[in-house]
Amino acid sequence: KDCIGEETKKIVDAAKEGDVIMLENTRFYKEEEKNEASFVEKLAAPFDLYVNDAFGTAHRAHASTEGVTKFLQPSVSGFLLAK
Repeated sequence: KDCIGEETKKIVDAAKEGDVIMLENTRFYKEEEKNEASFVEKLAAPFDLYVNDAFGTAHRAHASTEGVTKFLQPSVSGFLLAK
């Protein structure tokens, strides 16, 4: 499934505790690397919080690593980053 849009919102809204949702890679959007605000807002829209546990990408100021932190609170690091 795509990572933004109404279909994504419906899938997220229908998820139950313990469900796992696989979404499309954000890197397919040129707006991801540019950290474009309009894309960031769409990306963050269906979610309540943000956990970054991707050590290899944590240094990037991209939409999915830095931009969403402006829209999702809390935004925290995961166990891998805590090591």
